[in-house]
Amino acid sequence: MKSYYKYLPITNTEREWGFYVNTVGYSITNPREAYPPANDHPSPHQFTWNKGRILDGYYLVFISKGSGTFESALTAPKTISEGTCFLLYPNVWHRYKPDLNTGWEEYWVGFNGLYPTHIMKNIFKNPENPFFEIGLNEPFLVIFQRLLDTVRNGLPGYHQVVSGITLEMLAMLYNISTHKHQSQNKDLQLIHKAKFLLRESLEQSIDIPKMVRELPMGYSKFRKLFKEETGISPHQYYLNLRINRAKLLLQTTELNINEIAYHSGFESEYYFSKFFKKKVSLSPTEFRLQKKQIK
Repeated sequence: MKSYYKYLPITNTEREWGFYVNTVGYSITNPREAYPPANDHPSPHQFTWNKGRILDGYYLVFISKGSGTFESALTAPKTISEGTCFLLYPNVWHRYKPDLNTGWEEYWVGFNGLYPTHIMKNIFKNPENPFFEIGLNEPFLVIFQRLLDTVRNGLPGYHQVVSGITLEMLAMLYNISTHKHQSQNKDLQLIHKAKFLLRESLEQSIDIPKMVRELPMGYSKFRKLFKEETGISPHQYYLNLRINRAKLLLQTTELNINEIAYHSGFESEYYFSKFFKKKVSLSPTEFRLQKKQIK
């Protein structure tokens, strides 16, 4: 997935709603790359490692790859790694950065309002320990990607929709942290990690055997365990993810077919349309029209 972020304008309507999102994003920092990168983030969000920063809202940050360091006025320096979420609290000085040798990939959402303030003060009420080890949780990634897609598409009323998605994300974070039911089976954990990596790679092609070598696991064993877990091969699973993403974008956005092909990881509109019709028995345009008629 390509780096993307947006800062949302906040009006009286959003404040009266009681829960508003002010920024969402996804960013890749490669090994040895400066952090934070030069960009056009608004001045309250910019920071350097030496100075750190203080924000006036709540933020949830999810590290999906790599490792780094976090510290705040309330928290001693801590190493964070992939699968870690951490929360930022208003008026608390903090700083964080990826390790130079690994870089990292991060997702974030910033939010505020009367209702999230109530939640954060009563549920996530420990700013001295803002870390949540959730692992490479595929359902959590699905919600984050839905959040990014909704903001990227910007349909009327999306401000209220993204506040609902963010609330769903907080509920899932609470559930994961409260009921730690992740399997201790190491092989199954690797399969879950592979499913996460496949979903995170929907906008670009992925070399599945290379991915498996980095897990690490032999490909024959991986393919067997993956099929036992999902019922289909890794390659078919990946293709299904891309088709399902295309279906979702066709139904919920006004993106043109070429843009949907791009966001679903297909190299061209022609190849996407041909493949989509083979799998769905309708062209992308026919599929979109049919879904609109059903509504």
